[in-house]
Amino acid sequence: MAVEEEGGKTGATAESAVEAAAPGNPNPFEEAQAAEAVPSDQGTPAAQPGQDLTALLEDARARADDHWGQLLRVRADMENLRRRQAVELEKAHKYALDSFVKELLGVRDSLELALEAASAESAEMGKLREGTDLTLKLLADVMGRFGVERLDPAGEPFNPDFHQAMTMQSRPDLAPNTVVKVIQKGYVLNGRLVRPALVIVSSPG
Repeated sequence: MAVEEEGGKTGATAESAVEAAAPGNPNPFEEAQAAEAVPSDQGTPAAQPGQDLTALLEDARARADDHWGQLLRVRADMENLRRRQAVELEKAHKYALDSFVKELLGVRDSLELALEAASAESAEMGKLREGTDLTLKLLADVMGRFGVERLDPAGEPFNPDFHQAMTMQSRPDLAPNTVVKVIQKGYVLNGRLVRPALVIVSSPG
């Protein structure tokens, strides 16, 4: 009876092994090996794409705010520069003749002295004439320093760019279109005509 029981146990064990090896039945040894081969992810944090995207967005916002701040500062600097230039331009227009006026004050002083001398009972014409000549010379020097030149074209060919003919005069002794007489002198400022000279021009006999 003991032999039969042992034979029965052996047969049962064999049958169990056959059933385990049959297709469709899981093999406990293979499952154990597969479990060992699967890497463990318990120590590695899972990737979080949402957090990475948030960090990139915050960085982009910070850069945009910095650029916007730089733009505002540049615009403020440009506005301040424009205002300063406008003020300087206004001053330049307002006080452009400052130096010229200072120079003219000397001429006025000379004329006032001449008038005072002429009003005296003991005034001498010779001294008055001399003072007037000095005043005119002073005025001419002042105008010359500021680029003002006088046009006195007597005896020169007529130039319509700088002369204005008032009348013609027959002068056989002169070439045609020659300035015979200057009625009123002209002036130019740095080569630009301010007032043409009024002249009489010769014509053929």
